[in-house]
Amino acid sequence: MSKRDYYEVLGVTKTSTEVEIKTAYRKLAMKYHPDRNQGEKAREAEEKFKECKEAYEMLSDSQKRAAYDQYGHAGVDPSMRGGMGGEGFGGFAEAFGDIFGDMFGGGGRRGGGPQVYRGNDLSYAMDITLEEAANGKNAQIKIPSWDECDTCHGSGAKPGTQVKTCSTCHGSGTVQMRQGFFAVQQTCPHCRGTGKVIPEPCTACHGQGRTKTQKTLEVNIPAGIDDGMRIRSVGNGEPGQNGGPPGDLYIEIRVRKHEVFERDGDDLHCEVPVSMVTAALGGEIEVPTLGGKAAIDIPEGTQTGKQFRLRGKGIKGVRASYPGDLYVHIVVETPVKLTEHQRKLLKELDESLKKGGAKHTPNNQSWADRLKNLFT
Repeated sequence: MSKRDYYEVLGVTKTSTEVEIKTAYRKLAMKYHPDRNQGEKAREAEEKFKECKEAYEMLSDSQKRAAYDQYGHAGVDPSMRGGMGGEGFGGFAEAFGDIFGDMFGGGGRRGGGPQVYRGNDLSYAMDITLEEAANGKNAQIKIPSWDECDTCHGSGAKPGTQVKTCSTCHGSGTVQMRQGFFAVQQTCPHCRGTGKVIPEPCTACHGQGRTKTQKTLEVNIPAGIDDGMRIRSVGNGEPGQNGGPPGDLYIEIRVRKHEVFERDGDDLHCEVPVSMVTAALGGEIEVPTLGGKAAIDIPEGTQTGKQFRLRGKGIKGVRASYPGDLYVHIVVETPVKLTEHQRKLLKELDESLKKGGAKHTPNNQSWADRLKNLFT
């Protein structure tokens, strides 16, 4: 099968500049890279990746490009692709290195100068009450911070001495190692990517040029936040190195266990004890809500486990358009520490109920019938 035109492969023209060719190659290489294409399309993507790689290898080299422009594919010796060194591979390695930096988030550099590193992210756990989670709050927290060293004024060097350029990487922060026609760029082991060395470090900051302190940060806890959610505070993490951007601060919310309510999403649940008499005769009782008290009617003959729903008495979540509900679970309370008179009254009541038959205790009669069926 005849090869496609290299310019057509990259989607450029013969008048395109080196920068335009490099940009076009980077986009295609990222699109067809094997790590980004799995399954049925993997084989097709791999072929296209090789094709655009070969096209860029030829067009990024000025001599090969001139020969290709004049003679086409016949003007490019295939054997030159197997043992490329020098400039041709250098341009390809540079572009390919940029691609991996974009794909995998490398914190390296673009062009000359020492490597720049983004600061680490920080995590902070904040305990709040259920009421604070429902209504939101403004809080102040103290987090680690770094200030310029007063002794060395940020240089990291002992007063009276100077910072020197790294003799290993000559200030670039990186060193290049070659194996055949492969060139691998690594962080300089001598200066650790800073491009400089400090012969006599400052005793106050130990050569870091900064000292650790604390700062107070205002935090807005939004209403409806739930346990385990995180709030991101941009730029309040650790500072970057060599002028890199700072990391972020992540505030993890921990909602303390409530004495009355349990949260389930935007809904609330609570158990309310009811006396045996109220459960039997019915009546109005007061139940708690996050906004105060509410009254509900207990129908006659209410049993333990009966559930009542109060609409809109739950929590309005951070992404919800309306609040959840409150579910009240009834627990019929059995009286304790009875006097002799009270015990006598209950026994008289029990005898009276037994005479009335199953109409007073339908659940008990149903349970007895199930036991009979089980053992017969």
